[in-house]
Amino acid sequence: MKKKIEREKSEQQLPEPEETAPVEEVPVEKISVVIVSCNHAEELRKCLAALHAEVEDPSLQVIVVDNGSKDASASLSDEFAGAQFVPLPRNFGLTKALNIGIRASSGDYVLLMHEDVEIGREAIVRLRDELAGHAETGAACPLLINEEGRAVLQARELPSPADPAPAWRKGSPGETVSAVSGAAIMFRRLLLDAMRNIDERYGNYGSDAELCMQVKRANKRVVIVDGATAIHHTDAPPDFPEFAADRQLATRAFLAKYYGFLSALKYQIAALLGALFTFRLTRFRCLLYGQKIDGA
Repeated sequence: MKKKIEREKSEQQLPEPEETAPVEEVPVEKISVVIVSCNHAEELRKCLAALHAEVEDPSLQVIVVDNGSKDASASLSDEFAGAQFVPLPRNFGLTKALNIGIRASSGDYVLLMHEDVEIGREAIVRLRDELAGHAETGAACPLLINEEGRAVLQARELPSPADPAPAWRKGSPGETVSAVSGAAIMFRRLLLDAMRNIDERYGNYGSDAELCMQVKRANKRVVIVDGATAIHHTDAPPDFPEFAADRQLATRAFLAKYYGFLSALKYQIAALLGALFTFRLTRFRCLLYGQKIDGA
């Protein structure tokens, strides 16, 4: 009887089991990849295959802005169901197409790309980790290489009145640079939202310099991330006078915005005279009337 009473007392003194707190799910930070493509169906196929865009992935949003392609680019939407295709009726130029893609994106980090770049998921995560772990980094880029694994032209200084067309050079892993090619650059959503739009005074050229300047103005840095590489199938720039004029118009717009009207005017006069004296009359006309590639 005594043992029974003692057992009942000990049972009464046992603490009640604690309720297990529900495990909070950590939200996955989504990455959006915005690819602008124009008449490069085969390169675009390689780009999407490297991203494994055959099926939808909730952590990686892939958006293809088709800039008025006339080839088989549109048919790739059936092959890559995990990518969202945004067809444009004509070539709106790179800057407007990027803005359209950015507005369609919803990721916490946004990777802006050209269609002739192949980058894998691991490299994309390394870019995201650089931005997530280093507040001083405003733009993260992979090292651009060719198919043989050698670095290609990627970095340069920003345009200035003294050097309006800085030469391109190869990048190095872990390097902080003034400006990079727009072939593959990742930004935080917050920076892009603060910009609202990439300045559409630029047409097909100039958006990369503008983005890098915005990073600089935010007191951040542009970094070529160590351990992140991407294959860039570089081609010679289109040998059309309209494209050459668009590049010079972009430089004029950049100089006007950051160095003032007189610097831009001096550059424009030199560009006009250069086109006229070398009998590049189509380029001269585009420069004179400000005819950039923007879908107008």
